[in-house]
Amino acid sequence: MAINLQKGQTINLRKSDNGGEIYDLSSVTIGLGWDVRRSGGFLNRLFGSSSGAEYDLDAIAFLLDKNGKVADMGKTFPAGNGREIVLYKSDVIYFNSMRHPSGKIWLTGDNRTGAGDGDDEQIIVKLDELDERYQKIVFVVSIYQGLANRQHFGMIDNAFIRAVDARGKEITKFSLSGDESMNGMCSMVFAEAYRHNGDWKFRAIGEPHRTDNFIEVLVPYTY
Repeated sequence: MAINLQKGQTINLRKSDNGGEIYDLSSVTIGLGWDVRRSGGFLNRLFGSSSGAEYDLDAIAFLLDKNGKVADMGKTFPAGNGREIVLYKSDVIYFNSMRHPSGKIWLTGDNRTGAGDGDDEQIIVKLDELDERYQKIVFVVSIYQGLANRQHFGMIDNAFIRAVDARGKEITKFSLSGDESMNGMCSMVFAEAYRHNGDWKFRAIGEPHRTDNFIEVLVPYTY
């Protein structure tokens, strides 16, 4: 049975605490989902976006070394607008670089609406095969152009991150819904998976950031 985490809680991904079930980490799906709140209180209307605007939440993963840093930034070059930086073949997985050079972690696609049930975006990780130099994976969600569109996590309901093993069994889930403390926050460090005594653990974080540019969230994780 899957464990529902609260902010700050940690579990062992391989071994269930209730029943002793052993999960298959040869391929783990990190699923993320959300619903958009179409109405709200005064603060949501004050900070909120125009009606009918499309919400594009992007899932991102940072692969960190033993020092808690992204060791390989790959190739970097400016995007066409001259304001954004594109990372290519790096230890950062996102919409412009969806597959890690190792082939052990990749983003399945970009859902631009959050419509429908189930996962809206998925990151697949072969945890059992991931090179030992990667000690932690940080999972981030950002609202694309959230600042320009006045979109923020205070307008998101039922946001979640979950881990599902190779047999399709849900291991754990961490959910949160927007409240006034999330108004103006356009990015979220949602959770992390990290090595511990030869195994993998998963921690619910839920740390919001005002920026809608994940590169700014990435900076503390770089050398």
